[in-house]
Amino acid sequence: MSYGANLLDLWRRAAEFIDKILRGAKPADIPVEQPTKFDLVLNITTAKALGLTIPESFLLRADEVIE
Repeated sequence: MSYGANLLDLWRRAAEFIDKILRGAKPADIPVEQPTKFDLVLNITTAKALGLTIPESFLLRADEVIE
């Protein structure tokens, strides 16, 4: 099970920062931002190997399920 920032969104935000810098903004003047989108990824194979049962409601909430 993994819950973390959405990588595609992080790359998109990094591109926005680079664009601002290339247009002349000072890096020190750009505010630090926190991630806003997160992904929940479940690995069912590993869960079964560990003897864990994942509730169906939790599986439905996952952004990605690895089997």
